[in-house]
Amino acid sequence: SVLTVACEQTEVLLFDPISSKHIKTLSEAHEDCVNNIRFLDNRLFATCSDDTTIALWDLRKLNTKVCTLHGHTSWVKNIEYDTNTRLLVTSGFDGNVIIWDTNRCTEDGCPHKKFFHTRFLMRMRLTPDCSKMLISTSSGYLLILHDLDLNKSLEVGSYPILRARRTTSSSEMTSSSSSAPRTVGSPCHQNDSGLLSEKQMSRSSQREGGSPRNSLEVLTPEVPGERDRGNCITSLQLHPKGWATLLRCSSNTDDQEWTCVYEFQEGAPVRPVSPRCSLRLTHCIEEANVGRGYIKELCFSPDGRMISSPHGFGIRLLGFDAYCSELVDCLPKEAGPLKEIRSLYSHNDVVLTTKFSPTHCQIASGCLSGRVSLYQPKF
Repeated sequence: SVLTVACEQTEVLLFDPISSKHIKTLSEAHEDCVNNIRFLDNRLFATCSDDTTIALWDLRKLNTKVCTLHGHTSWVKNIEYDTNTRLLVTSGFDGNVIIWDTNRCTEDGCPHKKFFHTRFLMRMRLTPDCSKMLISTSSGYLLILHDLDLNKSLEVGSYPILRARRTTSSSEMTSSSSSAPRTVGSPCHQNDSGLLSEKQMSRSSQREGGSPRNSLEVLTPEVPGERDRGNCITSLQLHPKGWATLLRCSSNTDDQEWTCVYEFQEGAPVRPVSPRCSLRLTHCIEEANVGRGYIKELCFSPDGRMISSPHGFGIRLLGFDAYCSELVDCLPKEAGPLKEIRSLYSHNDVVLTTKFSPTHCQIASGCLSGRVSLYQPKF
């Protein structure tokens, strides 16, 4: 019933998505760029910012914040929420994933703890059932924490490591190495060398088969055309039924961008001597190389049958086949192309984000110059 918009200049905008009317502007929601907004229920929502804070808001009283959360030391980019435990999960360019207990929230904030840390962190997501946490990095790694337990803090070296490997549909590689990391606007941690130490990586050989709580899997997702070149995972989303992950990847030189879908593969390794690989590339498509250096946030439709992807000055609606079938009915033996269902263009600048309404046949998109567009596509 409410469309919230995170803006570059400290503002949050609220609209009625049905009438397209502007409801309110939170002109000083933060002291720096607002990066992400997450509803916790039908009235409470959280915002995060480059000012290193997270703010909680109540739709019934928008003149003041419910509270401000302090704990990150750099730009905060992601907000996730576990509705069962009422734990708020945030991540930022300080490399930290922090857990906030909203059950014990006061005007002064919420109790919090650092849950996980990794270098080059870009995006963090929880699967719909909160059984996994996925973290993407600017150095091309994708981290998966299996059998997630948010109540247990993880320090470096205290979690079981699964061997890093490239996600391919045919090869039996055992490990992969990262290319040199590239800077993606983070003011800190870019001088760190490597993601995990060789000692930590070698510990992976001690485990095979099923995963203990919070076991870490390190992957370098296969990206078409990038086998011998590094890539950066800039956007990370998850299928609403938890079947797959959706990545927007760009080459280190920013001359190519791809949207890729990876199916989750559960269970033990195919062979006892093989490392587990939980993701398999199923679909991909090359994107317009417009707006270099900016991150384009894409998304699944609520039923998971379509993908909305920023494409130049508009968006593309993509399907697993031309009939918008379910992913499970369109799993190829080898990776195939996503099908373009419809293109929608109404902006005069590069589109950076897009989102489906969870309840209506409606899509929103926002561009670099600040215009927000609402679509009700007809097929």
